[in-house]
Amino acid sequence: MVDVRRCGPQDASELIRLREIMLASIHGAGSPSGGWQPGAEATLRHRLAATDGSWAAFAVDQPAGTGLAACALGVIEQRLGSPANPSGRLGYVFNVVTDPAHRGRGYARACMRALLDWYRERDVRCVDLRATKQAEAIYEEFGFLRTADPAMRLLLPSP
Repeated sequence: MVDVRRCGPQDASELIRLREIMLASIHGAGSPSGGWQPGAEATLRHRLAATDGSWAAFAVDQPAGTGLAACALGVIEQRLGSPANPSGRLGYVFNVVTDPAHRGRGYARACMRALLDWYRERDVRCVDLRATKQAEAIYEEFGFLRTADPAMRLLLPSP
């Protein structure tokens, strides 16, 4: 059995370290650049300490206790209701990653189970995520399906 725990603000730096690993695996070798880490860590500390309960992170500690082996983060957004989601409560999963030294042990799956339980306890019935082709099968095990909704994005320049 894998021991999963809910993370707090004190875990922010390790969660960002794992995020760097995830982003590097998606975008190619080397650490993502741009100096984004300090701002992301500050945001994460703030959100994990907030009392509104709209963010959660679940992790498995490394067996040696020297950091995190895996994690999954999620947020709850309140949007307008729709026929497919009358409450308008939407979960979004992100930052699901396992440290390369600890892969293949079911840690990410265990973190995802804890995160999905967190959503169920909060009556969130619609949960979205973005998946790489390599991770798609894991999410399908939980019941995630590819959607027909096209996604578009606009990156606005800094002022």
